Amino acid sequence: MTAIDNSETPAPAGAVYRAFWRWHFYAGLLVLPILMLMALTGGLYLFKDELTAVVHRPLVVVAEGPARTAPTAWIKAAETATGGAAKQVVIPERADRSVLVTVEAKGEKQTAYVNPYTGAVLGTTQPGGVMGVIKHLHSLEIAGPVMNLLVEVVAGWTIVLVATGIFLWWPRGQKGGVVTVRSQPAKRLFWRDLHAVTGIFAGGVIAFLAVTGMPWSAFWGKEVRQITTEAGWGRPKPPVAEQHHGKPAAVEEAAGVPWALQTKTPPPSGAQGARADMDDHAHHMMMMDAPAPLDANAIVAKARAAGLTGGFTLSLPKAPGGTWTAAQMSDQVEQTRAVYLDGGDGRVLADIGYRDFGPAAQAIEWGIAVHEGRQFGLVNTLVMLAGCVAVWLMGVSAIVMWWKRRPQGRPEGRLAAPARPAHRGAYVGLLAIVLPLAVLYPLVGASLVAALLFDLILRRLITPRAQTGA
Repeated sequence: MTAIDNSETPAPAGAVYRAFWRWHFYAGLLVLPILMLMALTGGLYLFKDELTAVVHRPLVVVAEGPARTAPTAWIKAAETATGGAAKQVVIPERADRSVLVTVEAKGEKQTAYVNPYTGAVLGTTQPGGVMGVIKHLHSLEIAGPVMNLLVEVVAGWTIVLVATGIFLWWPRGQKGGVVTVRSQPAKRLFWRDLHAVTGIFAGGVIAFLAVTGMPWSAFWGKEVRQITTEAGWGRPKPPVAEQHHGKPAAVEEAAGVPWALQTKTPPPSGAQGARADMDDHAHHMMMMDAPAPLDANAIVAKARAAGLTGGFTLSLPKAPGGTWTAAQMSDQVEQTRAVYLDGGDGRVLADIGYRDFGPAAQAIEWGIAVHEGRQFGLVNTLVMLAGCVAVWLMGVSAIVMWWKRRPQGRPEGRLAAPARPAHRGAYVGLLAIVLPLAVLYPLVGASLVAALLFDLILRRLITPRAQTGA
């Protein structure tokens, strides 16, 4: 008994297995519902353009005409129809697609769809339309900023699920249930094998999706962006400048702007820099003599001349003469560009591309492009979709397995958690997986502490009842 109670003695293999099984169970209990929601919405978002063209076809698809109207006409039409002020214009690459103008009225944003050939407003939706709602569901922002913190928790514990699942799948001499599914759906063995085999084939994709989803988390993503920038590994450090529409770009998260540039404020235009060094009288005299700032027509022409020949997102300045931003988001991350244009004379103030990012920002941007199924075309999309489908297969099979082994009078209550190993050494291997994640992702660490406290409280409540036969 002394040897068994000594935590320094290697734990029996069965005890180690139970430790991994128990934490695999709790990790699934913690994240499975949200993970399945994120897999569903993420799978739909992989086909964002196709679904938008179907759901919002009267607004998105237009008949090509002999000539296009001017960008200023698009902006004026959107502002007139909505009563708001234009903040952003998305100029599509395809000729049969409408122009999207983001307008803001009384603090509320909406998207106006403008026919570029007639200049008519086809209709309006909430930002992004139905796919915007799906995106907010996927990021959990639809329930408020605090819920977005769960992205980090869910992603971290998903990695725990994958790691512990691989340990539980390991054959250990068995012949079935390794790469094939045994038995029939009526038996629990069938669902166990389906769960394990699906997990071993899709585990790498699921873990990749979890890791590359971290940049969108409210805590980890923001901190990593700041740390990598300060270390010179992220986006180029911007000069002090105006911020679009009076808010930091991190809040705006403009469509079409890469993750690494979403906090980059545009450099000041020449007129803004000159005004900063003048007193009120000199500023007034300069404004009397200064030429009129360029309008959207001229800025779009300047952006085209700078090499943005396809579709791009144009962000309007806060004030006339301010800096315009033209951001090109290609499917291939290497072609990412953001061009900053002087609102006074249209000259290029900065041209930031993937080549200018530090190694950390490049790696994160590449991961995001693959995560969204863009980087390698249709194959990339289908592989990410397979990961989303696998999450649902494993989620459903986990629920069926639990139902088939649901408790009936067990002392651990209705959760039917796997039995706790008596040997403390059984948790050593498990902690080797969980602790690095807790350090790398602080919110995962906080949830780990909460899970340990829950398990401790459960143990204190259950053990006396079990001993007394209650």
